Amino acid sequence: MPEAKLEVLLVQQGVWDMPLESMPLASGYLKAMILDDAELRENTSVEICNFRGKVTHAEMAQRLFGGRIPDVLAFSVLGWNVRAFGALAATYKQLNPDGWVVFGGTHASGQAERLFRLYPEVDVVVNGEGELTFRELVRARLHHVPRTRLGAVQGISWRRVDGTTITNEERGRIDDLDIIPSPFLTGAIDLLDEEGNFRYDVALIETNRGCPYKCAFCYWGGAVGQRVRAFSRERLKSELELFALHGVHTIVACDANFGMLPIDREFVDDLVEIKEKYGFPRAFETSWAKNKSKVFYDIVRQMKESGLRSSFTLALQSLSSDALTSMKRRNMKVNDWRDLVEWLNKEGLECYAELIWGAPGETVESFLHGYDELAQHVSRIAVYPIMLLPNTDYAENKELHGIVALRGNDDDFEYVLAHRTMSLEDNARMQRFLFWARVIAENAVLRHCWTPLRVLAGWQQSQVLNSLADWVESTASPDAAPLREAANRAEGGGAPAYATAIGYLFTDPAGRRALEQWWREAVRPRLAGVHRAFLDEVFRYDLLTQPVCDDSLPVVEEAGCRYAVREGVVLSHNVPAALALLRANEEADLTPEPTRVDLYYRTGALNAVLSTNHEEIVHFMGEPRPSGAPFDLTAVA
Repeated sequence: MPEAKLEVLLVQQGVWDMPLESMPLASGYLKAMILDDAELRENTSVEICNFRGKVTHAEMAQRLFGGRIPDVLAFSVLGWNVRAFGALAATYKQLNPDGWVVFGGTHASGQAERLFRLYPEVDVVVNGEGELTFRELVRARLHHVPRTRLGAVQGISWRRVDGTTITNEERGRIDDLDIIPSPFLTGAIDLLDEEGNFRYDVALIETNRGCPYKCAFCYWGGAVGQRVRAFSRERLKSELELFALHGVHTIVACDANFGMLPIDREFVDDLVEIKEKYGFPRAFETSWAKNKSKVFYDIVRQMKESGLRSSFTLALQSLSSDALTSMKRRNMKVNDWRDLVEWLNKEGLECYAELIWGAPGETVESFLHGYDELAQHVSRIAVYPIMLLPNTDYAENKELHGIVALRGNDDDFEYVLAHRTMSLEDNARMQRFLFWARVIAENAVLRHCWTPLRVLAGWQQSQVLNSLADWVESTASPDAAPLREAANRAEGGGAPAYATAIGYLFTDPAGRRALEQWWREAVRPRLAGVHRAFLDEVFRYDLLTQPVCDDSLPVVEEAGCRYAVREGVVLSHNVPAALALLRANEEADLTPEPTRVDLYYRTGALNAVLSTNHEEIVHFMGEPRPSGAPFDLTAVA
């Protein structure tokens, strides 16, 4: 009887509980590397187990260990799943004491001493890029090399029989990324579900690896390496074409600074050509280049002309000069952002900004001042609490900044509680603000009313958010109770609490009633009578254009995409036209002008809402068309 194949199981888990899966790109690379090796392909069986968020340990254990127990169990470790994976490793060793447990990924790399101490069942930690290293590990296991004698494998940490941790020679970065077979073109990642539909929320792709910056809070520059290396144009184009054939709406490039290199323009050339040929993809998201060059502007113009949508990012992180200095971003041109925002607004393009609360050098006053200054130009601001990520400058120099941090309740991230310019009281006060800023502004629960409230009523964006927070805390309305409970749970990370609040506001009629009651009781009485009727209608328009998460509206299909249509909506004012003028800093006629529009909503919004993916949520917002006008595909793509 032939010897049984070596059983290798690759495990990933996303952070969100949502109907569709997150694409297991990291595991796909590893599987593709093994399948590309003749000896390993012949003698191993490789499977990817990809779990959604909120799956219990017991559910994962049943799938992982319900059949043949694997010989190698490899986990792609991130801050939200390391505890679950540690528990599964302990169970696995009870079932197969001789099996190998491998930890890799951003939360494991360079952290062997701590991980071996916390999770003694882990045998190997992969440091840095894992594709070549993991292939060598599987080959060593196939050739019966003891897991306590792995000194020949570069790029790993392991333990001798006596428990001593050994870290081998560092493995150099992969210069030619095309030696990693495509997990899509090889079939290493299953792209379709049982019904033949694309099974993931978005398609993930890497066009390059590397980052030229070394920001103090970020893992990218320090851990991935400063030199940028790219996949070939031919390979990327073939991957895009495959996604287009499967009707993938949104491509997400997992790059640090897309739009920085001339090859990025070539990628978009191919993306546009494929969209024109197949009708897909319709949207492209990425982490855009921090410093915007001519390449970036050329790409943006090209995407606009082709109807390819995106949310263009201003990754500012802070407007405080002291905080930017501590972040090692003081001299980055990214902070010359106002002209860019003005240009994007004139082009009618979606833009959002990123800020980090709590960096050393930041104060409550400087942060809120920066937030409101930024909100005058772009209302959708993603605000994140500062966290200490492994292998970053902040994590390795806590004493230098006087940082006091605490591990999260449900994850393994270190959350900054205080430092020399931020007290515990300051942080507690700002955690409340962050909750409402992230739920309401970042995720576009309110999208249109910010500019009219600021221009016509003098309300800064932070004032509006604090008004809602105060009302939720004080009202006896039962519709506000779920929001109050979510806000109270949000400290110390609070990702599930954010998801609960966003889901409630977008999917439950009671959430909408809570917003309407807040507006009536806390906002409307403070508005000048001359503008009240118009602002009321803008707020109503905000609610009307929220994503549709149910099947209550008729659906039309155009060029392979489905859209829910709300026909014949009558507005008391021409709100879309007035908003366009106000955003362009022009005077708008606010006299009543009954206007009839049809609103088009891309279907399938629930997945984006439950994953609180603000970059995706905006692609499901209702877009107005004159009532009865022909369907304009480029406008709603």
